[in-house]
Amino acid sequence: IGPGTVIGRKSFVGDRTIIGANCVIEKNVKIGDNVRIDSGTIIRWGSRIGNNVIIQSGTVIGSDGFANALEDEHWIRIPCFGHVVIEDDVHIGANVTIDRGNFAPTIIHKGARLDNLIHIAHNVEIGEHTAAAAQVGISGSTRVGKNCLIGGQAGLVGHFTIGDQSFIGAQAGVSKNV
Repeated sequence: IGPGTVIGRKSFVGDRTIIGANCVIEKNVKIGDNVRIDSGTIIRWGSRIGNNVIIQSGTVIGSDGFANALEDEHWIRIPCFGHVVIEDDVHIGANVTIDRGNFAPTIIHKGARLDNLIHIAHNVEIGEHTAAAAQVGISGSTRVGKNCLIGGQAGLVGHFTIGDQSFIGAQAGVSKNV
């Protein structure tokens, strides 16, 4: 555990896990075995990290999603009560943000690869062994299947499904089921 790192109450860190300097692991977080968490990472309360995971510097896991509703020309904040689940063998690049679900979890399934500078919104589910390149943005409640490839700077609108083994090219804007 590196200098300046804080680990909250009732959190669990598995065997042979390395946590870099100036990380924040909030309360009730579970981190598995053989995990590498690089400096400056923040893992918010209730998050679940599997075994053999790599999380690079500056990543934030479990931040609140963009949960707002317009009421009488004013924005009303909707609390996010869900959490984030990162399954085994996932690699997450630097400065990635993965929002907690509103009521259900946001899930990154086994073996997924997320490059640097990616945003995963609330209640998203990323399938096993799917890979996304830099600057991908996935809006809330989108389901991405297994073994998909998503090119850099692609944007996915929320509340739809990307099927298994789909390919989304760089800078694509996806607004319906694939």
